[in-house]
Amino acid sequence: MENFICTQCGTQFAESAEPPPRCPICEDERQFVRHTGQEWTTLKRLAANHHNRIEEEAPLLLGIGTEPEFAIGQRALLLQSPGGNLLWDCISLLNDQTAAEIDARGGLRAIAISHPHYYSAMVEWIERFDAQIFLHAADRAWVMRKTRRMQFWEGSTVSLWDDLTLINPGGHFEGGTVLHWPAGANGRGALLTGDIVQVVQDHRYVSFMRSYPNLIPHGSAAIHRILKTIEPFAFEQIYGAWWNANVLADAKAAVARSAKRYLRWIAR
Repeated sequence: MENFICTQCGTQFAESAEPPPRCPICEDERQFVRHTGQEWTTLKRLAANHHNRIEEEAPLLLGIGTEPEFAIGQRALLLQSPGGNLLWDCISLLNDQTAAEIDARGGLRAIAISHPHYYSAMVEWIERFDAQIFLHAADRAWVMRKTRRMQFWEGSTVSLWDDLTLINPGGHFEGGTVLHWPAGANGRGALLTGDIVQVVQDHRYVSFMRSYPNLIPHGSAAIHRILKTIEPFAFEQIYGAWWNANVLADAKAAVARSAKRYLRWIAR
């Protein structure tokens, strides 16, 4: 029996003797199946020819991403906090070197994930570190490998420790989540957003899409919900889903002007 991993989205599935017949996450309109068809791997095979890059993104914020790039290519963020470390988003590869690096920094208290495209091998991670995982209940149906360590939360926010807050602005997925880190940016606050709020090539701006690969935009209601939900939170910086996809100054204003621009163009 194996826990097969979809090579397109990186999601690890429950144990089975044969690869699953399909990946529902990739067949959804927000993702896609490669032209060559559905393909699968395992953690052991992935570890044989991939490794994790680990480097500081900011003080107390460590980036962890797989090389060569695998699946969607996001990197996770290890947020080091006095009350316990939180892994924001997740990746498919967990090897001994990565585990040792995290252990040296105090291990993991929990994992929180922005949306199902980054569920990856989350169960491997939480079992290795004896942690729990926070997922929004609206995305429960997208979980392909279950464990009792999962905590499904509801509503628009949930408070963690050290004033960390999970926020549900929706958008990309109904359960789409961002993390408010008030101690980030030297106490001016930061948002960790995955691609719920997507940092674009011009780092003065962000964007918002239902599907990035298939270019499906949001309507105005979704944009207004995002703005309303994050408005109460102060943040100077945004850390997105990929290396260097960060807004390092005046991030709250960047979200506001980006939404204004977006709404102006979809209204034409």
